[in-house]
Amino acid sequence: MKKEHPQPTATPPSPPKGVEQPGKASSAREKTSFVYVTYIRSTPEKVFEAITKPEIARRYWGHENVSDWKPGSTWEHVRANEQRTVELVGKVVEVSPPTRLVITWANASQAADPASTSRVSFDVAAYEEMVRLTVTHDELEAGSGMAKGIQQGWPIVLSSLKSLLETGQGIDVFAKPKAA
Repeated sequence: MKKEHPQPTATPPSPPKGVEQPGKASSAREKTSFVYVTYIRSTPEKVFEAITKPEIARRYWGHENVSDWKPGSTWEHVRANEQRTVELVGKVVEVSPPTRLVITWANASQAADPASTSRVSFDVAAYEEMVRLTVTHDELEAGSGMAKGIQQGWPIVLSSLKSLLETGQGIDVFAKPKAA
């Protein structure tokens, strides 16, 4: 005799929030962050100016950060070459010179997509004869090209900033590793 199994009447429970079911797209993208801390023999004012003044940023970053630096204003990360390509864009979220700057950050080509926008906070604290600069880049889409890129980019850019302020000369942020 064939035994029949009753059909379930309740809907199966949904997986926990953030857990994807095979074959179904997740509606919430996983976010990640990157924090870099460095100590620079300088003043908070000079560090803040190096971030916000185009003529200084070009000397250690190879780009200019262009804005009026007022909350709600736009900012552009412009390549310091003949083409003057705008590579990154965003909005100024918070400005408290010389200790804090918060901006949104997106590739210029993806600026219209809010999901592609992340946030960068620059926190500058005086430490006797030096400054502690903490850069927090958060609201990044985990595994994205941007998340991978900034993990390599911030260390060299901030090393170059440190070199510029301590020695008067930045380092080549576009340098490639030497072949073995």
